[in-house]
Amino acid sequence: MSDRILRPALVLGLLSSIGPFAIDMYLPAMPEIGAALGTTVQGMQGTIVAYFIAFGLAQMIYGPWADRSGRKPPLYAGIAVFILGSVVCTFAPTVEWLLVGRAIQGLGGAALMVVPRAIIRDLYTGPQATRLMAAVMMVISVSPMLAPLAGSGLMAVVGWRWIFGALVVAAVASLTILALFQPETLHEEDRQPFNLAAMRRGAAVLFTDPLFMGLTFLGGFGMASFFVFIASASFVYTGTFGLSPTGFSLAFAVNAIGFFGASQVAGPLGMRHGAPKVMAWASAGFAFFTVLLFALALAGFVSLWLCMAGLFLANACLGLIIPTAMVMALDEHGDIAGLASSLGGTLQMLAGGLMIVAVGPFFDGTATPMLGAIALCGVLVLALSRLVRSRQAAALA
Repeated sequence: MSDRILRPALVLGLLSSIGPFAIDMYLPAMPEIGAALGTTVQGMQGTIVAYFIAFGLAQMIYGPWADRSGRKPPLYAGIAVFILGSVVCTFAPTVEWLLVGRAIQGLGGAALMVVPRAIIRDLYTGPQATRLMAAVMMVISVSPMLAPLAGSGLMAVVGWRWIFGALVVAAVASLTILALFQPETLHEEDRQPFNLAAMRRGAAVLFTDPLFMGLTFLGGFGMASFFVFIASASFVYTGTFGLSPTGFSLAFAVNAIGFFGASQVAGPLGMRHGAPKVMAWASAGFAFFTVLLFALALAGFVSLWLCMAGLFLANACLGLIIPTAMVMALDEHGDIAGLASSLGGTLQMLAGGLMIVAVGPFFDGTATPMLGAIALCGVLVLALSRLVRSRQAAALA
């Protein structure tokens, strides 16, 4: 990897990792936190939904702000808000206060997702942008591999509240990285005025672009499958499969490796075969593995190892889909990259949050409802992939 890709990948990846750490670190502790605060499984899943909904909606603020003032000011503000939310979570006396803290974390963490994507668009387009996006995701991949282990370790030694205290420290470190190592990438002459009329015009362009909307929801339902797994896996793996918090952390890391490992070849495959073909292959594979795994669950054949293997393969396909969809969605909208990134991120987060809410009433502690929701996401991803490809073919005709 050249230094032109490596340096921004490290900086943007470390900044972008704060949000995933806020999710992944406390996953092993969710059953214990629920018991300590006297709430249900659905109550704890609500803390995930609160984070995702706030995270998604806040992107509509940070994107236009980043287009108007440059990329760094909204990043500074987002980190400050994230620190406030982490402090609230650390001292939360009830699940209601934890919900509030998680929502505030989401409001701040959104900046660390939407603005780096706009920075990538500032630097590159096409396959080069896909390579940088994949490299950033490789850095982010540290989160699902190390964050749950770190969370289970902190929970065992000093208690679950220190998981959120550690997030405060990580956010302060990200402020230092931002100040010292990330230059401004949006030049003065390229900045867009922030007003409701300009935002409405930009949003109208995006909402009426079938390719942008198709790619956004394609990636959104792909991410929604991962969100369902995040919200349910700790209860399934510890309750149904009998894993310890540390055992769950290791199983979670294995499933995540498939996603982030595959994301590293998304750029090279896109350059060699074209992004539309990669999207079509990966979407078909994702649908196949998720539906097969759900069918096996309905038949009563899903063990821990089969569940892990099936999700590993499905997430490997997903690792090809997400970075490719993100880059393709932004390629034609460089003049409003911040708004496009924020609107796309908002719609994707809302899709993920709503999917968690939809599956919540059916959750019974077993793997079947979780795998059913993931399979539904797989079918929707495949359908949208076919629709996007047909739109592209019609545009070229």
